[in-house]
Amino acid sequence: MRGCVDLRDTTVRGTVVLKRARLHHPAGTALKAERLHVGGNFNCRDGFVAQGTVDLPDARVGGSVLFEGAELTGLAAPALRANGIEVGTEFHCCDGLTAHGRISLSNITVRGRLCFQGALLDAPGGEHALVCRRSTAAELVLNPREAPVGIVDLSHTRVSVLRDDPATWPRSLLLEGVLYDSTHPTLPGHQRLPWLDRDPTGFAPQPYEQLAANYQRHGRDADARTILLAKQRRMRSTLAWPARAWSVLQDVTVGYGYRPLRAVWLLAAFFAIGTALFTRWPPPPVGEGTPRDFQPAVYTLDLLLPVIDFGQERAFGARGAMQWAVVVLVSLGWILATTAAAGANRVLRRA
Repeated sequence: MRGCVDLRDTTVRGTVVLKRARLHHPAGTALKAERLHVGGNFNCRDGFVAQGTVDLPDARVGGSVLFEGAELTGLAAPALRANGIEVGTEFHCCDGLTAHGRISLSNITVRGRLCFQGALLDAPGGEHALVCRRSTAAELVLNPREAPVGIVDLSHTRVSVLRDDPATWPRSLLLEGVLYDSTHPTLPGHQRLPWLDRDPTGFAPQPYEQLAANYQRHGRDADARTILLAKQRRMRSTLAWPARAWSVLQDVTVGYGYRPLRAVWLLAAFFAIGTALFTRWPPPPVGEGTPRDFQPAVYTLDLLLPVIDFGQERAFGARGAMQWAVVVLVSLGWILATTAAAGANRVLRRA
């Protein structure tokens, strides 16, 4: 059929069946169905071909929207535009759907599954292949036939279950504001990190927080820490150089509070080094009178622990080159103490 099929503001109590139909209006809209109300299914499966935009904004479908095996082609305009549609059960853009051009599904509500399994989303790099902003679905299946080259935008969408496949993750993926209760497959945290790094606009912290919360909700605290640690490292590149230096220090010493044992091991290492140094070159006593016994281990603790005073640092004073050892140990003690405190504060706020 050449020209435009116009179903705007139409009400159909039963099912609309367009399977195997061929609509040809490549310069414009092949099917206009704005505010279409359908009591049953909207069936465009099994060989449905549209040269031109299929336009379904603000439609209401009581059953399912079915585009399995369809071929949609949009040139200057989207191949499929269904912004604001409400679907009572499922929205199937799967099982052989081929879309040459953008699929636009912003502000939609799907009470069942929104599925792109086995679909081909054919849009050039730098352009949008799928726009699904501010939408809601019980389940989102994003397992296309091959990884989309164009941008997939899921920003501020809410789903209960998100299903995908690392082999077909989009090259450019916007996840800012996306909320989900679980992901399938359930991958280790380090394997999900490349999924978060595909935002063409740059670093956004919310996707990291959301994925970490998902892991915590399912009792996978180690994976959650991996994601939160990666978030801090990615955020470092957005900071000014003084903050970036402090960020590196927190990373190396306590892993931003997610690796607190690092500070313990560093303190233990510097304690052993200091004890060995002052055993070999003990500092002379300070002042007159009978000096107390020198304890190299206690003297090193006095230098490393800035809050605690065992009296050894006041009773003995290093000289010559050993003064530099004292300066280094005191500085390291303050650095490790403050970074450990900052990390502990972050952990407590998160808890």
